[in-house]
Amino acid sequence: MKITKLNKVVFSPTGGTQKAADALGEGLEWEKEEIDISVEAHSREFGPDELVMFAVPSYGGRVPELAVQRIKELRGSHTPAVLIVSYGNRAYDDTLLELRQTVEDAGFIAVAAAAAVTEHSIMHQYGTGRPDMADQEELKKFGSEIRRRLEQMEVPVSVEVPGNTEYREYKGVPLKPSADRKKCTECGLCASRCPAQAIPAGNPSETDTKKCISCMRCISICPQHARSLNKIMLAAASQSLKKACSGHKKNEFF
Repeated sequence: MKITKLNKVVFSPTGGTQKAADALGEGLEWEKEEIDISVEAHSREFGPDELVMFAVPSYGGRVPELAVQRIKELRGSHTPAVLIVSYGNRAYDDTLLELRQTVEDAGFIAVAAAAAVTEHSIMHQYGTGRPDMADQEELKKFGSEIRRRLEQMEVPVSVEVPGNTEYREYKGVPLKPSADRKKCTECGLCASRCPAQAIPAGNPSETDTKKCISCMRCISICPQHARSLNKIMLAAASQSLKKACSGHKKNEFF
């Protein structure tokens, strides 16, 4: 196959998924264009001579609903695609399968996929510092292997990935960030960068908990460190996931 360009479509509220996508993208080497769907949708069409990378985090074993909605705004024409799912050292369950179905419904053909371990966006003691240097080198090598195989491939073939067609139920996370009004300067950065528009621009110290998807972007980008989670609830949630998130999980490639 002759590929002329790589398009990186990324939903990465706290940066871990972006790091994984960047590392794999290094190995692909083609000229790249970044399409950030973390804050808003982009309406685009892609041809069969382009390669599109779709990179999303796993939320409770599923693709974030906002990411699904925004991917549906993109259209392929038998366009080959590479899938990346990042997960916080627990499991990614049905995320890769759901992502493959979503992109193929939009006209793409998923030819390769990766499940990359990243630091947990809520409980940072799980997967701390990942993807680390070794992870990034591994992802880069996988990108190089994808390029080699695509150049030898005449017709793109859909890749097999793990997961159940009856996707894991996900009802969201009860942990919602709140702001310390004494620290908040109302700069509005969190409101402008919130993927779910759950923070009012006119009153950025508030959070619409019904809209909030617990992505933790507001906590990660606040220059005053004014946003945080309830410490008691966070400790309880961390303890409940201790067994599932323990150990050093490995990246997987398909």
